[in-house]
Amino acid sequence: MTDIQTHPDLHAHARSRSGRAPLCAQAQKARDAAAAELFNQQHPDGYWCAELEGDSILQSEYILLKWIVEQEDDPRLPRIANYLRKQQRPEDGAWIQYPGAGPDLSATVKAYFALKLVGDDTDAPHMKKARKLILELGGAERCNTYSKFYLAALGQMHYDSVPAIPPEMVLLPRWFYFNLDKVSAWSRTMIMPLSIVSSYRPVRQLPEPMGIMELYTNHDYLHRPYTEFDKRLISWKNIFLAADKALKIWEKTRLTLLRKKALQQIEQWILERTEQSDGLGAIYPPMVYIIIALRCLGYDDSNDHVREAWDQLDRLMIEQNGDIRFQPCFSPVWDSGIALYALTEAGFKASDPRVHRAVDWLIEKECNHIAGDWKNNLRKSDVEPSGWYFEFNNAYYPDVDDTAMVAMALHRAANGTAPEAQAAAERGAKWILAMQNEDGGWAAFDRTIHRPILEYVPFADHNAIQDPSCPDITGRTLECLGHLGFDASHPAVQKAITFIRETQEPEGCWFGRWGVNYIYGSWQVIVGLQNVGVDMNEKWVRKTARWLRKVQKEDGSFGESADSYEHPDRKGIGPSTASQTAWGAMTLLSAVGPNDPATRRAIQWLVDTQLTQRDDQSDDNPGSWREDWYTGTGFPRVFYLRYHLYRLYFPLMALGRWLSDPSRNPDN
Repeated sequence: MTDIQTHPDLHAHARSRSGRAPLCAQAQKARDAAAAELFNQQHPDGYWCAELEGDSILQSEYILLKWIVEQEDDPRLPRIANYLRKQQRPEDGAWIQYPGAGPDLSATVKAYFALKLVGDDTDAPHMKKARKLILELGGAERCNTYSKFYLAALGQMHYDSVPAIPPEMVLLPRWFYFNLDKVSAWSRTMIMPLSIVSSYRPVRQLPEPMGIMELYTNHDYLHRPYTEFDKRLISWKNIFLAADKALKIWEKTRLTLLRKKALQQIEQWILERTEQSDGLGAIYPPMVYIIIALRCLGYDDSNDHVREAWDQLDRLMIEQNGDIRFQPCFSPVWDSGIALYALTEAGFKASDPRVHRAVDWLIEKECNHIAGDWKNNLRKSDVEPSGWYFEFNNAYYPDVDDTAMVAMALHRAANGTAPEAQAAAERGAKWILAMQNEDGGWAAFDRTIHRPILEYVPFADHNAIQDPSCPDITGRTLECLGHLGFDASHPAVQKAITFIRETQEPEGCWFGRWGVNYIYGSWQVIVGLQNVGVDMNEKWVRKTARWLRKVQKEDGSFGESADSYEHPDRKGIGPSTASQTAWGAMTLLSAVGPNDPATRRAIQWLVDTQLTQRDDQSDDNPGSWREDWYTGTGFPRVFYLRYHLYRLYFPLMALGRWLSDPSRNPDN
């Protein structure tokens, strides 16, 4: 595992600027500069949408997709390959999930294969390094399930080596333990098109020299599929692997009487969910899989659904300096909700025309015209549709996290003068309450029950087949409800507090499902608890403050690498970042107040590291911060994100909140 160090320029910059004026004056200046830069990045329609950066699989999978559907003559592929080469780590030849991460076998296999297809010489130094690493890591046969589909579709792996996803599962009754309503929304959008691929088993057979048999430790793997069972004789993993083998034997008998009906139902399901959406699920993996699935079903390239699928996928391209890269989706509702909330912390309200435009844009994005998949798991069927999704359009999938952020941003921006915003916020809160799980917490997209056994399903190795309650979303939901008048006496809030107490880590922190990681989770929880009136002097809350002080760096900053998902002993350890320091500062502000030395040191670090001139090494402008690290989470241990606005609106939020705290002592 590669160690990560904080960028040295940040510390030098901090030392050169500190101590020139009282902290209050410095913070006010920094807050105003950050707000000006945030407004500078606002789109004319009122929203914000910065780049959402993923890893190399976005480029490599697009190239592989083009070869699967026989469109390898696309003139953009060399430019995508150029960017993919730049993402390789020169020391070991790896393609990785986030800066400083260990090698990712699946990402490295796909990148090697994609570059070989576009013409890279396998004896070139970068290819030799990658090949050596892949073999050291166990070979291409150890790729994850979603990579194996690409390899099988290009004739580099037998489909018997790929976990089966039988289409008939769509016909299972709701009482069945494995039902599509019981898996995460994002898994649903991936499983449905892949079940079509699994059924049809499409293969584009490449000429042997273009294959990647050199990446396998078992060179007979293509012709003799192998399943690696658990060493224990009886385990859930072995039970599911045995079931997978049985399914494959059953499929070969051709006694699949319900296959046609299942495929028709899946086809209808997919087409319905591409309406009022920026592609299936509005996220990259299913937007790729649907193109292969539609091709299996007989749709040709001239079909409107196919053309729309390509258009939506290609919209994710970013062209810069001659290269092309992809982002996994757009984040306008998320960015706009947080930006608006941060600006309200800095004192801006809907009376400001720029804020009013943001309010109007977010109100238009309320998902109050269609009941999506979320309705299937509710106790009551009369819940009024509401909520907000993450992207520009994704009508079937509003989520609790976005809804909580947008609802409290609208409420605070309304300030008694914008009744439409207040009404929308209250509808969002009502929808959120209906989405609370039995354990007291909230998940992202559905009202769910945690079913740990499902994690052993063979095609569930993306580590997120479920969407269980998580502390970070539960904390943000409490923060939202607190703004809208709820307190610890409300039954739903009481249940949530119980869930939070039960999920606290021994050190006093909380796991962050959607942000890196324990700093993120602890920030969401503590701020939420304070907002519903929980006493910050309670012993279990003070424990969090002690943990935060322990992981805070001498210069006042906070940082945590995504390594902590794989290695919990690295909780709160990593390079200093502006977003994580802002989260730490706001957590301390709630837990120990604005005058505590730890809080002030975090605020001072944000002031000292704010950019005062354009950073030539990034796209940051004065008023923002430099942040090269990934602090967002897609799938823990699988896929991480760098939100390009995190480094701006979270520090603004922290500075504004600290300056407006009524208990803050005036600076001397």
